[in-house]
Amino acid sequence: MSQENQHHGFVILITLVATIGGFLFGFDSGVINGTVDGLRTAFESDSVVTGFAVASMLLGCAAGAFAAGRLADRFGRRNILLISAVFFSVSAWGSGIAHGPSEFMVYRILGGLAVGAASVLAPAYISEVAPARYRGALSSVQQIAIISGLFTAFLSNYAIANVAGSSLDVFAWEYEAWRWMFWVELIPAVAFFFALLLIPESPRFLVASGQKERSLAVLQKLMGDRAEAKYDEIESSLASDHHRPRFRDIVGTYGFRPIVWVGILLAAFQQFVGINVIFYYGSVLWQSAGFDESNALLINVISGAVSIAACIAALLAIDRMGRKPMLLVGSVGMLFTLATMAFVFNQSAVAEDGSLSLTDTNGMVALIAANLYVVFFNFSWGPVVWVLLGEMFPNQFRGSALAVSGIAMWGANFFVTITFPMLLASIGLGGAYFAYAVCAFMSLFLVLRFVTETKGLELEEMRG
Repeated sequence: MSQENQHHGFVILITLVATIGGFLFGFDSGVINGTVDGLRTAFESDSVVTGFAVASMLLGCAAGAFAAGRLADRFGRRNILLISAVFFSVSAWGSGIAHGPSEFMVYRILGGLAVGAASVLAPAYISEVAPARYRGALSSVQQIAIISGLFTAFLSNYAIANVAGSSLDVFAWEYEAWRWMFWVELIPAVAFFFALLLIPESPRFLVASGQKERSLAVLQKLMGDRAEAKYDEIESSLASDHHRPRFRDIVGTYGFRPIVWVGILLAAFQQFVGINVIFYYGSVLWQSAGFDESNALLINVISGAVSIAACIAALLAIDRMGRKPMLLVGSVGMLFTLATMAFVFNQSAVAEDGSLSLTDTNGMVALIAANLYVVFFNFSWGPVVWVLLGEMFPNQFRGSALAVSGIAMWGANFFVTITFPMLLASIGLGGAYFAYAVCAFMSLFLVLRFVTETKGLELEEMRG
């Protein structure tokens, strides 16, 4: 094997390990999908308490993303990811063993801290070790990992519920199926911890923290003879007084620097288009549209498979097509598919139990539109926003900028998740999807006006 291939192989190894965090992010986010009925019955909770139990993880996600972004500049990317792996494991066990909503929420918030940390640090870490010419493709693996985690959670939920009879029935050892749905996550969580021990710290963190010898050793493994030149480039991209990264580096005239505001808006609109309604409430959504529990869970599996295919297409296109064009395609596609779903749901009759009564034609149109929406999202805003957040900020304040972008993303995610049951009860599925279509329309103008292309640029070329 040539020296260059060895360097590429090492980068790919690092990427695969880092994206286990993305897999856990997806699994932890998606596993709740099939457990909603179990939680409602086990805890005897109403729609408000159930909605908060589902969304409680997102509070931890917001805190975890914010804290991880800042702590990573002090203690390193890998060390914070190691802590997140421990939190994933504790949360998976505790969520399944919980006997009340308060206990359950504590474990879900703990898991949220891990998800929040992984969501911002995994793509940043990958960006900091990957060469510019295929950084977009490697960073896009994060979204494939997220969707693979979601798909695995959906498939696991479907299989466990089918074997048990339903999510409420006993699966094994006198424990209900919905509890086992959480415990499956222990396998990748433990694997993540030990895999992280095999990879090095980010060289750009090491340079910023003044650890020259360690940074050169890592750069040597990543790029061989070019290590010294890259070290000099990274160092020259930092502040002129060589101070370590700090939070106030992102402060600007209007609160934050303009590039940080762009990151915040990209992160928020990735959620405002409503993607996690399908991921978190997919089974509830399709049961509201007239499908039974088994078929609703099966639709989730189909959506997960379609998502992975779209992410693979994005991986192949991003370093050729560019970030901005892909976001534009996604915004237009999501606008039309969300508007189609809103129209179909608004035209459908409401049954006595409050669920929609779709005709065969309307049901098929809604199903096709929903999966096309998932395709457009996972070809564009899903992977591309993660890529941009990992690469668009200068080395000097990448961690701090990720902290505020992360809290914006998870705050928006929490808002969308906790308001969906309320929207469903007040204005119905049609009204909810119309609101998400409006956000897709707004995202189009955000990209046209404020997003700058980063394809092919080295991280040292990013300007604040």
